[in-house]
Amino acid sequence: MKLDKLNIGIIGATGAVGAQALKLLSKRKYPIQKIFAFASKKSVGKKINYLGDFLTVLETIDDNLKKIDVALISVSTEVSKQLAPRIVDFGGIVIDDGSAYRMEKYVPLVVPEVNEKSLDFHKGIVSIPNCTTTPLVMTIDAFNKITNVSKVIVSTYQAVSGTGQAAVKELENQQLGSKINEVYDYNIANNVFPHVDDFMEDGFTKEEHKMINESKKILDDQMIEIVPTCVRVPVKIGHSESITMQLEDNIPMNKIIKTLEEYEGIKILDKSTDFPYPMPLYTEGKNDVFIGRIRKSLKNPNEINLWLSCDNLIKGAALNALQILDSMIKRDLIK
Repeated sequence: MKLDKLNIGIIGATGAVGAQALKLLSKRKYPIQKIFAFASKKSVGKKINYLGDFLTVLETIDDNLKKIDVALISVSTEVSKQLAPRIVDFGGIVIDDGSAYRMEKYVPLVVPEVNEKSLDFHKGIVSIPNCTTTPLVMTIDAFNKITNVSKVIVSTYQAVSGTGQAAVKELENQQLGSKINEVYDYNIANNVFPHVDDFMEDGFTKEEHKMINESKKILDDQMIEIVPTCVRVPVKIGHSESITMQLEDNIPMNKIIKTLEEYEGIKILDKSTDFPYPMPLYTEGKNDVFIGRIRKSLKNPNEINLWLSCDNLIKGAALNALQILDSMIKRDLIK
């Protein structure tokens, strides 16, 4: 089935990820009559500009949900668990951006560049990983093509848009002098939080456990050791990561560079380009994962260090969803 024959439902259309999904669809000139926008009850009836016309936000009643062939969902776990099974019962397919189904045994957790074949086993719901997991597994997968990655130490530098639009507004207000904390417990402006999400008994946070568990599932590797520290930084859009990887072999640097350059969805930024390394201000609005500062550890030639940055709302969410849809069409998984 061709993409433009499908009725696409955007559930969470007024949110940050939903807005990016609509922007990406508009770049493809996707017909407005094939798009159905949904949001919270307070947004029902709201008009959303799309290619010079307007989408009207609909209510999530059965008659509207039955029109959907594929739903791109970016809402709370609670709402997703209410809506996704209904859409599947009506014959639709769900691509879910939240954490509701990521670790369910029979739900594929997919980054198309890494594990596209997992889509073949879907039962109506496909899940998208956390926006920090996506660039990490792409990088690991690139190295796994030439050697084996046994251990990863990763520190993330996560934009406030990962929390939602209210967090972006709070940062903007605090940068103008506001002392009000409604989203975060402390001021995020001129500050960093050395944790994202709630702490667990083992000292790691829920976000860090997501990175560990999701990466192992996507890579189909339960033996890889992943040690994350997730940090929230006063950046509006764009997650960055500092990564150290233990490789099985001593790979020459020219082969490492070539492998990364040839990997779909990855681009290298170094001193030969306009920017010497990836930064959120550069990667915002772009589709790729940008990697730089690639170097070997001084005393261990099998240990590689690098830095990456990508737009958490695009490749970390909306674009990955559309790429999953493209893969499902290519693999003839939508009837």
